[in-house]
Amino acid sequence: MGKVIAIANQKGGVGKTTTSINLSASLAVKGKKVLVIDTDPQGNTTSGFGVDKNELENTIYELMLGECSIQDCILKDVIKNVSIIPSNVNLAAAEIELIGVDKKEFILKGEVDWVKDKYDFIIIDCPPSLNTLTINALTTADSVLVPIQCEYYALEGLSQLIHTVNLVKERLNPELDMEGVVFTMYDSRTNLSMQVVENVKEHLNQNIYKTMIPRNIRLAEAPSYGMPIHMYDPKSAGAESYMSLADEVIKHNRKKK
Repeated sequence: MGKVIAIANQKGGVGKTTTSINLSASLAVKGKKVLVIDTDPQGNTTSGFGVDKNELENTIYELMLGECSIQDCILKDVIKNVSIIPSNVNLAAAEIELIGVDKKEFILKGEVDWVKDKYDFIIIDCPPSLNTLTINALTTADSVLVPIQCEYYALEGLSQLIHTVNLVKERLNPELDMEGVVFTMYDSRTNLSMQVVENVKEHLNQNIYKTMIPRNIRLAEAPSYGMPIHMYDPKSAGAESYMSLADEVIKHNRKKK
């Protein structure tokens, strides 16, 4: 049975998509079968795996509206061991089209349950907002991984996200847990990065991954080539850190079983 991890933070620009792409790809390198679900209308996770998001027949949008089955919209093996349910700008309309739909918070869960046992990990990239799509992701997930950028406003919005996670746990998905926090865009040369890390550790009673994702130019370049970092530049600090994060995630989930 696959472990479903939602990667969420309603604050944009914190490395959510970068983490979705590269954690998934690193888990795959380590022999895990991974399904990535892109629930962000920007579709950047989709294009980050080299998929042309504008040329797709079936995406998560069609899935959410009941116009195709989950089997119809999975693109298999976009890289070795990684399949993806893609997204594009059409998904932005789903919010409005789902108004009044009964039990709309459970649409994605109902579909993912059909394929859950075919994968070791299912990684959901959430949009940078707390809308119907994010609630669907949290209702589907076993746990939530929160990327936090090492900057002054890092904690802003985090309490709101944890509040939302707790509400979903209470009302929709009693099994939902916090997977933990991963620091992104870390720069060991700045006092600020170190202060943010200390600040979060003080205020947050959560699992904090030891691996910190560095600010890394190669990580920033890789998506424009439609490649995860381990394919674009396997020796870069970014590639090594996501491999290390994948090891931690595997170990963390082994302990929980």
